Order: sequence, then C-alpha cells, then structure tokens
Amino acid sequence: MRLFYSLVVTATSLFPNKAFARPVPGASSAVAFLTPFVLASRVHTGRSSPINMTGADPNSTASSGEGRSCNAGEPFIDLEYPGTAVERMHAVRARVAELAANNSLYGTWEEVRRQILWAGGLKDLPNAIPGQGYTGHSFNDFNHVDLTTMRDGSSNNTNDGQVKGIAIGNQLGPGIRFASMPELGPGGSWSTCAMGCNSDPPRDVAHIQFRSRIAFKLVWVPNDGYDTFVLIDDDGNELAKGKPVDGLPTIRERKLNYKLVQGSKYARAAEAIASNEVTE
Repeated sequence: MRLFYSLVVTATSLFPNKAFARPVPGASSAVAFLTPFVLASRVHTGRSSPINMTGADPNSTASSGEGRSCNAGEPFIDLEYPGTAVERMHAVRARVAELAANNSLYGTWEEVRRQILWAGGLKDLPNAIPGQGYTGHSFNDFNHVDLTTMRDGSSNNTNDGQVKGIAIGNQLGPGIRFASMPELGPGGSWSTCAMGCNSDPPRDVAHIQFRSRIAFKLVWVPNDGYDTFVLIDDDGNELAKGKPVDGLPTIRERKLNYKLVQGSKYARAAEAIASNEVTE
C-alpha cells in the first residue's frame, strides 16, 4: 500500500531556522508515527545546539532521544526540557533581535529594563504584589536574570529542594500567569533565579523546577566598570548587548551576577566582550 505524506516547512521571521514536519490529516498511522523520526527529530534553533523536539505528550516518561508522533495543531515539545514553551521562546528571541538591530539597549537603565521585559513577554508591574505578578525585581539584581518561557502545564511546578539556595515550594504560577504577555504564544514567561546555572548541566530554577530552557540570560560584562551587559541564549551564545546609563543595579549586584556564571558556558560571551575592550 502506498503511503502519502507531506512536508510543511515554515520559515517566518520568528522561526528563521526551524523546519516543521506535520503528517497529512487522515494519513495512515504508520506515516504519522514515522514522520517525526525522519523529518523533525532534530530541529536547529539558530546558533544554539539542536533541540530534540516533536509533538509528543509532555507527560511521557520516555528519554529525550526517542521520537514521538506529531499531530497537526499540537505544539512542538523539547524532549530534553519538555517544560519549554518552544514557540514562545523563539518569539522572545525575535524581539531581542529587534532590540539589538535598533540599538535599543543603550538608554537609561529604567527604559532599557522595560525593553528587556517587553522582549521577554513580561509586563512592567513594579507596583504589583510580590508573588502576584510583581516584576520590579526582574533583571534588577544579580540573580533574577533568566528569562524562562515555560509551558502552561509547567508554570505551577514547585521546587522540591533540588535547586539549592531556593525556597522549598517557590510557587510562581499565579505571578507568571498575571505578568505574561499573551501575544508571544502559548505558555508564560518569568525572570527566574540563575543560581546553579554554572553547573553542567545547569541546576537552576529554569532547568530543574520548570524543566525548561532559558530564552535568554542577562550577564554583566567583567570590564572595569561592569557597565555593559550581554543577553545570551541557553547555549551561551550572544543575542544582544547593551550599555545603559543612570540607575544601574549596584556595582555589587553586577559583580555578583558575573560571579554566578563564572566558569560556565554562560560566562564566555561576557568575557569575550571584556577581552575585546582591553585590546581596542
């Protein structure tokens, strides 16, 4: 019996390097099963390392290397970090690219921070109640610098003690739902704690509590003034950089932020920028 299948390759401004494979509606179960193995088991996301993704059941217990059936209309799942809201993550990085192209990260810190929140799909809510959408702390200290995009089913995940230095429980779900901008796609956004990110693999809130990759991380560059920052992706690749003025987080917070990532893949871009400044 002849089997029919189709390839649908989507190349939009939000997903410039993603190939999406979908089985034809009504196609045989064999085709539906084999399509992700042949076409979509590895999806490359820009300069980041390939991510195992499929339209799998996020509650599946199978290992990240296994394929899954891919049904039209279902979101792609990152099999290594199934809590990732993949489409939202790419939408966030597209906004970061827009900020970089427009040199939007060189104004006052107050305005630059608002732009970073916007790129991450977070509302600027400095007067909200902590735990109920408050984002006044986001990117304003050494630790809350990971922009994490998590699936709706993961936003209520709690810390069972695996993330060291973070309170047991750490229920962030209500705040995530209140502060997340819906236009970036399914799931939510939050500025999660980066403590533990210098492990390999990372053992921070994003990767352990939410089982999610980060859309980006803010790292202050270890130059003389710690006055420049870089936004990097989950593999440590540079997405954008900025040099704001007026009202920056304290020098102590900026130094602690770099120390948090020192020795890990997340320090490479910041160190390269500092090194280039010395040689110029």
